[in-house]
Amino acid sequence: MNRKTARPSPKTARTRAETRRTAAAPPFEIDARALPPLGMAPVDFLRDYWQKRPLLIRNAFPDFVSPIQPEDLAGLACEELALSRIVSHDRAGDRWQLRSGPFREDEFPGMPHQDWTLLVQDVDKWDADVASLLDHFDFLPRWRIDDIMVSFAAPGGSVGAHVDQYDVFLLQAQGHRRWQIDASAALGRGEPPLDFRNDTELKLLREFSPTHDWVLGPGDMLYLPPGVPHHGVAEDACLTFSVGMRAPSAAELLGDFVDTLAADADESQRYRDPDLAPPADPAEIDTAAMNRAVEALNMLRMNDPERLGDWFGRFITLYRSAGEVMAGGPEYSRIEVEWDLEQGAVLDRHPWSRMAWRRARRGARLYVNGQAHALSSRDAARIANQRSLDGQDYRALSQAGRDCVFELFRAGHYQLRVDDEDGGNGASYLPSDGPSGDGPAGGSAT
Repeated sequence: MNRKTARPSPKTARTRAETRRTAAAPPFEIDARALPPLGMAPVDFLRDYWQKRPLLIRNAFPDFVSPIQPEDLAGLACEELALSRIVSHDRAGDRWQLRSGPFREDEFPGMPHQDWTLLVQDVDKWDADVASLLDHFDFLPRWRIDDIMVSFAAPGGSVGAHVDQYDVFLLQAQGHRRWQIDASAALGRGEPPLDFRNDTELKLLREFSPTHDWVLGPGDMLYLPPGVPHHGVAEDACLTFSVGMRAPSAAELLGDFVDTLAADADESQRYRDPDLAPPADPAEIDTAAMNRAVEALNMLRMNDPERLGDWFGRFITLYRSAGEVMAGGPEYSRIEVEWDLEQGAVLDRHPWSRMAWRRARRGARLYVNGQAHALSSRDAARIANQRSLDGQDYRALSQAGRDCVFELFRAGHYQLRVDDEDGGNGASYLPSDGPSGDGPAGGSAT
């Protein structure tokens, strides 16, 4: 007797295929206590998760103690130069309200006991202990990191279900926050809906269907690639640190590059047609005319790797919303600075000074807040990578490197710290301590 082999239904086949994918895929949750902060080698994280897959990292920072308190954050939100916001939610009518700082000190005692969130950008620029957390993210290019935003949420506080277009690490610092995410894309279930509500100025998702639901405690961290819908709600009064990446859009890159090319263009380089012949149709833009237009654009050297690299180095070291770093405090001669360095003083980089470097056709280029400095690759790498320079570091530089450091010092990018002055890793960069005209940058918005 012949027996026919039963075929599974399409629905059953899809379920089995999804099960196989899930079994072979990296997990969505890991405990990192044995290997903080990622629970794995950085190369494995970058291969399996970076811009591919969300990951909840339990105990990313075991026994974590927040370097700042809610009252510190509230105080910072009252400063004129700090970029701060308060988001409130009226659950009864599902209405959202956004207010921007600076706020008055007397506002916070009268705030409701629930359903609001205070967010302050660039706290790493104001507090050195917060900034030191970035050392744990040295598996990423430093110029890719935008800022550490800190949020305080009263119980029930949230900024709504939304999506970010950049990578973000969400570190729970105090209290507990419930995070829901929609990882449909990583699960192979298609792209989630990303339409926004039209009844609020916040970019909140109209639809949100979570695939995962977690409660994070102090030291837990959630990594989210760009485009993953998420929603965080405070279970109790809590602090959350958001380490956001700099991810300029293609339009932003193109706009700035074209503006740079236009600003540097030689007015004598123009559209030319010395080979012009009588046209068959005077109203037609023919192929020859288009070829001449392309030749005129090529005069701008848009494809020159050196010019492109120089533009990008300047662009990526500019903070999006920061004021210029300006010289301030007592004036020192070079002899005085070098003497103090020999006696144990240290040059601390200003917290709003953003540096990167790249190799060039000849030597290297150091980029500091949009300005380029020609140096050797050895000098450029040393200056860009060290937030502080002591006497030994300074002596290790070439003459050109030392000249560059002193030039940056005079411009305000370094502050001289001697033994009898406050400073060090625990120093707090408050507005009154910084040069006039400085301001925090814009950054992550989660």
